[in-house]
Amino acid sequence: MINAPLPTRLRPRSAKLDLRPFYGDIHNHSDLSYGHGSFPDALTKAALQLDFVSITGHAYWPDMPVDDPTVAHIVDFHVKGFAKLHAAWPDHFTTLNQAESPGRFSIFPGYEIHSNADGDYTIVLADLDNGPLLLADTPQALRTVLAKQFGDRAFAFPHHIGYRTGARGINWDSFDPALSPFVEMFSMHGCAEDSQSDRGYLHSMGPVDGHSTMEFGLAQGHIFGVVGNTDHHSGFPGSYGHGRMSVLAPSHSRDAFWAAMQARNTTALTGDRIHLLCEIDGAIQGSVIAPQVGRQLGIEVVAGGEIDHIDVIRNGQLWHRVSPALTPAPIDPETSGETLIYLELGWGARGTRHDWVGRLEIEGGTIDAVEPRFRGPEIVSPLEGEDSGHDIPTIEMDGTTVTFAVTAASNPNNTTPATQGLMLRATLGANANIRATLCGQDIVVPAKRLYEGAKSGNLGAIDSPAWRFHQMPNPEHWQWQGGLPLGELAAGETIYLRVRQKSGQMAWSSPIFVQTET
Repeated sequence: MINAPLPTRLRPRSAKLDLRPFYGDIHNHSDLSYGHGSFPDALTKAALQLDFVSITGHAYWPDMPVDDPTVAHIVDFHVKGFAKLHAAWPDHFTTLNQAESPGRFSIFPGYEIHSNADGDYTIVLADLDNGPLLLADTPQALRTVLAKQFGDRAFAFPHHIGYRTGARGINWDSFDPALSPFVEMFSMHGCAEDSQSDRGYLHSMGPVDGHSTMEFGLAQGHIFGVVGNTDHHSGFPGSYGHGRMSVLAPSHSRDAFWAAMQARNTTALTGDRIHLLCEIDGAIQGSVIAPQVGRQLGIEVVAGGEIDHIDVIRNGQLWHRVSPALTPAPIDPETSGETLIYLELGWGARGTRHDWVGRLEIEGGTIDAVEPRFRGPEIVSPLEGEDSGHDIPTIEMDGTTVTFAVTAASNPNNTTPATQGLMLRATLGANANIRATLCGQDIVVPAKRLYEGAKSGNLGAIDSPAWRFHQMPNPEHWQWQGGLPLGELAAGETIYLRVRQKSGQMAWSSPIFVQTET
């Protein structure tokens, strides 16, 4: 099943709390305003990989530098993009409603307001009932107009927070938790967890400032959750590797997702659909709890590949590190042969593309779930390029066979991947074989070969498109659960989890806050 829910046996702590992980991207762009890529097609692409989405239109910039001729080209595309959104806004609800699929794919209307002074904010509405496009010059004014029109059915959150204050990064002085349940800590712009991330901001807007990070906001005593979103500007919500978010909710429903977001029960992701639970006596990530003693920190992780480490960050400092290689604690050790099969496709001569058509089967095993890992072009600004024009990817599972079609551009340089992929969670017998047909090339790989290491090949001669089956992990490599004694939890403390896979994919839970008044 494509994007199958994680079974209860792989999330017993979450199941005990009646919670499941669901995945989304609520900040990304298309040709609805000044982005590229068809707005309806963006919804179709989102439904391939996500449980929920919001396609964001650019709406307003109250302190836009209109008198500076050196940035006139930037002002120009913003003015035109804002006008385009305002014209399209009333009718775009028809497209949103047509794409909504209750119980499978939820859509939230959204738009954004830029601000040099306060940072950029994404506004998200809970309902698809033609709400007006409300604008304001400050977060405080925005909170007022949203509350008057929508009550608790709208919120706004700061995104690409890492830019310096005054240059469209977050202004923690004007941050309001009543308006913003969370901040967007990771996206195509990079990571703003702290000043020393290896995923620094590289966009023309500038580097990360230490006072615009998650770490600094926590140190200032603010209460907020964290999410990742793509901020993709070419109509590919959920683009793999560019940022996603998850919520822990009891069911796949609009109201359940909305409640989870408002409660900060969120996790920021780079790409893989990692399940991450951070829990203290039933209070999960995003919760505010009272000071106490004798509690344990409960951790539950189901990763998308081999886990390198799980960090517990307490009061801004690394407090404990779990390495499953040293202290294995798989969640379901009883299911023998359960593993992750990741097929990556792409490469080839610079400046080329290849249309991949494939089929995957397993001899001597079962496919339990399929996770597409499709990405759009590396575009975070409309000035950086046009929509790729590639066909919309397809992926289906029929019984024991997975078929797919996706276009992969060659990698643009030696540090930026443009590959496409899919991951199968499978249960394999001792003599299982993975059978693939990739663009007419038949491939048979014994499972035991992939436990030894990755297997790669080309479709033709050197410089031709290539494929790679990644090394398969055992359950103790991609699952971990356990509890850590916390001792005394004093008022003002914060605790969150950071997971890093060997592949570099990451996840960050929202913090749990210890406050005298909860």
